[in-house]
Amino acid sequence: MFQDILVTGLVNGGVYALLAIGFSLIFGVARIVNIAHTAFYMLAAYALYGLAVKAGLPLAAALPASVIGVVVSLACYKLAIEPVRQHDAAVLIATIALALIFQESLLIAFGGHYLGVPALVDGFAVILGVRVSYQRLVVLAAVAVALLATWFLLNRTRLGLAIRATANDLEIANLMGMNVNRVAMLTVGISATLAAVAGLVVAPVFVVDPFMWL
Repeated sequence: MFQDILVTGLVNGGVYALLAIGFSLIFGVARIVNIAHTAFYMLAAYALYGLAVKAGLPLAAALPASVIGVVVSLACYKLAIEPVRQHDAAVLIATIALALIFQESLLIAFGGHYLGVPALVDGFAVILGVRVSYQRLVVLAAVAVALLATWFLLNRTRLGLAIRATANDLEIANLMGMNVNRVAMLTVGISATLAAVAGLVVAPVFVVDPFMWL
């Protein structure tokens, strides 16, 4: 039982880590509390369900559905968040409204049922006497790759240096010639990508429903 709880905890913890890192990136760089961040995680899961189950595409071909959530998140940031970015209360209200709009839209489109997505990899492995599905191992591998890629981006690239500089001191970064608005936009894209990866890997393991963003 302990090993089973440990594996489940690692899967859940990996998903939460991806969501938390994306949330903290937006907060650190753009100085906004994006309540709608996990709604993009939900959108990616539903996009995968729609393409893999409703449209009948192979799961591997449906995985690029994450692009939908990223594009939607960038559009939401540009149209709904950036114009009121200097007002904390307005940002909070706008992001809550966005999340509720996504929730109600998915309720109308798919209903309030718990939906399942077929596993990308069938079968299981026995690790320390515990049967662990290959799909959960895929989740752990995808989370590890995403976290390492994020670390590399932040610590080994010019964009990562700009993100860290902007997060450290927005005003000084702006005075040094950095386009802080563009950095903020790129950071939103990165954070939405992390949320989309979380949604795509968790959909075949758990259920998809319109309240999963909560």
